[in-house]
Amino acid sequence: MAKAARTKAARPTPTQRRRPPAVPSGRRSSWTWIGAAVAVLAVVGALVLWQTRPGGESEPVALTHVHGLGVNPADGRLYMATHDGLYQLTGDGHARLVGAGRQDIMGFTIAGPNAFLASGHPAPGHGGPPHLGLIESGDGGVTWTTRSLAGQADFHALRYRHNTVYGFNSTTGQLITSADKVTWQTRATMALRDFDVSPTDPQTLLATTESGLQRSTDGGATWGPAGGPSLLLLAWESDDRLWGLSSSGDVLRSADGGNGWTPTGKVAGPAGAFAAHDGTLCVAVHERGILASADNGATWSTVYVQT
Repeated sequence: MAKAARTKAARPTPTQRRRPPAVPSGRRSSWTWIGAAVAVLAVVGALVLWQTRPGGESEPVALTHVHGLGVNPADGRLYMATHDGLYQLTGDGHARLVGAGRQDIMGFTIAGPNAFLASGHPAPGHGGPPHLGLIESGDGGVTWTTRSLAGQADFHALRYRHNTVYGFNSTTGQLITSADKVTWQTRATMALRDFDVSPTDPQTLLATTESGLQRSTDGGATWGPAGGPSLLLLAWESDDRLWGLSSSGDVLRSADGGNGWTPTGKVAGPAGAFAAHDGTLCVAVHERGILASADNGATWSTVYVQT
């Protein structure tokens, strides 16, 4: 989930935290932890993330350059792809580094329970090509395997829909697809910021560009103006829940696949990543942190604060 300008976040200072109520086993919805965090924030203010060490101790974490957000169906947690690795936001307001990797994750998408796809650059000091190509994890981001295009692709936007990987390769400016994560088909060469694929129609895609919203009805091969507002980021949940975020922070919803849009809220500050799940929105905002909204973007609560 093209990205906005990114700078490193300063290390946050501890603030008071309370543990949200436990959720019965087997009844946790994908964003239950967000709802609990929002309730806590109403009482104690902004939540500061902490990293849990192997021994159980905690230390403050300053997440830098959040490039992507996604909810893992296996645990209902929000995962944050950053300049310094993949983090999980836990239910008690802690951030846990997932695995030992510190790679710069530029493109990130969740394909299923504990099934992640990503791209970017290796961690400092690690060998190998400068571009990771497509990498895959089947254990929730603990370990990663190179699938294809190592040294050739730096995906700045990735989506997994209809058993197909859709990726925008920033090194070539091409939108490409793969059904097996190994062999790829070039669909188009274009300058885009972000894109998403219809949840019900693999032939319908929308892309945000400097010249406005673009639409494809042939799987991304050809594109034309879609009309509507100029948007930066997209999150397509269902036929009647397509979300757009403008560069000025306006939140808009479309209930008809991007033909008509209704303003529903606003985010203060430039956004670097945007996600939506079960009607709950989450956005990474430069120099503010990660915000969540359960009312279509009308109001926001901070679940991670940059100080």
